[in-house]
Amino acid sequence: MGKIYTIAQQKGGAGKTTLAAQIATALLDAGYSVATIDIDPQGSLSLWYAARMAALGNNNKLVHSQTQGFRLKKEAERLSKEHDYVVIDAPPHAESEATIAIRTADMVLIPMQASPMDLWACRPTIQAAKDENTDSLIILNRVDTRTKLNGAIQDKLTELDTKVAKTTLGNRVAFASSMLDGKGVVETESSSTAAKEIKALIKELKKSNSIKGTKAA
Repeated sequence: MGKIYTIAQQKGGAGKTTLAAQIATALLDAGYSVATIDIDPQGSLSLWYAARMAALGNNNKLVHSQTQGFRLKKEAERLSKEHDYVVIDAPPHAESEATIAIRTADMVLIPMQASPMDLWACRPTIQAAKDENTDSLIILNRVDTRTKLNGAIQDKLTELDTKVAKTTLGNRVAFASSMLDGKGVVETESSSTAAKEIKALIKELKKSNSIKGTKAA
C-alpha cells in the first residue's frame, strides 16, 4: 500500500494546491508512482492537471482523480494500492470533507505563510489531525527571508503541538510559472532555487520517515 498525504489548511490562500502539485511532481521526478486527488470544490488541482495533460499528453505519468469527500476513502484506498504515494488536496472551510481527508491520510501537511493569520488558522487543522490520530507537519511556504516577521513566527511555532519542517519554500515566481504549464518546478526549472527547495523538502521528509514507500524501478 502506498502512503497517503493530505494537504490541508483551514485558511484559503496558503498555497495548498501549489504545494500538492509540487510535492507530487517532485516525488514523480524521484522515480515514484504518484496519484493526486482533488476534493476542493474550486477544483484548482484538477485545472492544473488538465493543463498538464494538454502539455504532456501520453508522456504524463501522474494519475489524477477528482471526487467528493464522502467518496474519498474508497478512492484513496484504490489509488494507494496502485501507487507509491497519493497526494490529496483538501478544501478550506469545509469541515466535514477536510476531516475525511485528514482521517484518510498517513500524514497531514499544513502549508503556512509567515503571518499571524496563517499561524492562528493552523490550530484547527492540527487539532483535527490529533483527533484522528494522524501525524501533521507544518511547511512554511512563500517565505521572505528578508523580513524579521519570519523569525518571530518561527518562535511562535514552538507553541504548536506539531512538527515543523526545517526546509522552507520561498516566495518564488518559478513555483507559480510551472503551475501554468501543468507541471512542477522540478520539471520546468530543475536547477532553480525553487526546485532545490522542493527537492530538499522531499529529502527531509524521507530522512525523517515522514515519507515512506517503495521506490519505483
